[in-house]
Amino acid sequence: MHRTGEPTPIGRLLEGAEILADTYEDYDTEAARLRVTTRWAPTVTPFPALPSYPSAHEQAAHDLDLAVALIVDAPEAAAGLARLADQDRIEPEGAVVFAALLHLTGHKEAALFWWQFAAGGGSRTAAFCLYLVHQQRAEFRDAEYWRGQSRRLSRPGHVRLAPAPSTSCPLLPESVRHDLISQCRSGRHPSLPASLEAVINRLRVDSADEDFGEVPQPAATLTVDLAGEPAG
Repeated sequence: MHRTGEPTPIGRLLEGAEILADTYEDYDTEAARLRVTTRWAPTVTPFPALPSYPSAHEQAAHDLDLAVALIVDAPEAAAGLARLADQDRIEPEGAVVFAALLHLTGHKEAALFWWQFAAGGGSRTAAFCLYLVHQQRAEFRDAEYWRGQSRRLSRPGHVRLAPAPSTSCPLLPESVRHDLISQCRSGRHPSLPASLEAVINRLRVDSADEDFGEVPQPAATLTVDLAGEPAG
């Protein structure tokens, strides 16, 4: 295994991955990046001013945090997550969102499980997140594999996942989404408020997986529970 050159700026990483563009066909990638640079202004400044790091694994850790913040901020996030919790018709695009929530609450191995689930269902975004996870861990061979998968999933003719229906209800309260982006901008690891973290921690956990340990499962009420304003 070897280091693959200098860390790539987050703007180029997101541009190359087109974050969420494959998972939700009608998702406007450029608009997502624009929201980070303008929607929360003046708290958040354009991407070039975001922190850069001296090593590939440190840069990947920050880039994964920012990708996760963008995923849960996406307009389609709540609808996608609701479809994952539909026991009659489980669809993998919601697993990208669920994994992002698990990442935010410190369930890193469980997040890896759900990103792999989504990538197996054809999610380019999930494959890109897996690339960043392994790059962060300095597992460069695995990182290159998942970067290759994200590129393969973007090829013309590849079967795309069905887009989630539009929804006017965001996944998280605006103040929380604002704070997640602000935390990324300042170079901190983003985290949810305690009240919302408790929602995730209360989820039913499947019996310990041999490879991933305890893996939380989505609940039918999860999107409703997350949409409420956090207490205190």
